[in-house]
Amino acid sequence: MTSGTLLTIAGSRLAATVSTLGAELQTLVFEGADLLWSGDPAVWSGRAPLLFPIVGRVAGDTYRLGEATYSLPQHGFARRRGFSVVAASADAVTLRLEDDAGTRAAYPFAFRLDVTHAIAGDRLETTAVLSNPGGEPLPASFGFHPGFRWPLPFGGAREDHVMIFEADEPGPVRRPDPDSLLSAEAGPSPVRDRRLALSDNLFAGGALVFAGLASRRLVYGVEGRRRLAIDFPDSPDLGIWTKPGAGAPYVCVEPWQGHADPAGFAGDFREKPGIVILAPGEARRWRMGVEVVG
Repeated sequence: MTSGTLLTIAGSRLAATVSTLGAELQTLVFEGADLLWSGDPAVWSGRAPLLFPIVGRVAGDTYRLGEATYSLPQHGFARRRGFSVVAASADAVTLRLEDDAGTRAAYPFAFRLDVTHAIAGDRLETTAVLSNPGGEPLPASFGFHPGFRWPLPFGGAREDHVMIFEADEPGPVRRPDPDSLLSAEAGPSPVRDRRLALSDNLFAGGALVFAGLASRRLVYGVEGRRRLAIDFPDSPDLGIWTKPGAGAPYVCVEPWQGHADPAGFAGDFREKPGIVILAPGEARRWRMGVEVVG
């Protein structure tokens, strides 16, 4: 893995830096305060990786296509690949990843993934467009994985931070099993009256996975202070995670198309729950917006 080139985009109060490595957001600064996790490798080296062509883990880090078997690491390879710069301006940048010999050894498909980060006012919107330039169907998942400061730099205690969903989320909620696959056991939702109170104990069992979420928007922070409104209109699944037991000063809000293999799944990759299949010439878009409100 090589280091990427950093690109800066900015509005009047909000600014961001983006790396060409993984098209990953590195900072998101509002009036001088970074809202994004620092990527300290002693805790978690990620900041806001993009997950492609899988979300989570496939069993044994391998998957089957017909009679052939391929290997992919957790969350895929996009976060470790260099993207080319397609367009750049003062407030937006578009980066591109295309298939090559290296990707085809692990994922034998033609693809083009364009990622645009754009600032408008106090809002950052990230748009990922996956296109199929090949002659056969393209199976894929895609996910966002930004880690936000916990606590946020707007004041208020860590234990006062909550997430308020736009709709009731009665669950059920799944957790990863010891192999990082989606457990067959489902538990009750910790969301009460659209409100999720954050605590370290909440993540003792790993990430919260909402497969089939009702909401497409939530607000994160301390009520009565500035907060982050996070929307994800195209993603049906959501993970919420921090490193358990570490008291880590971040929480990840992860809109997903798809998730890890369910425990016991042994089917063809194209039948994996959450996979979408793009016909030749087809494109699919996923958006995530982060806006400072209040």
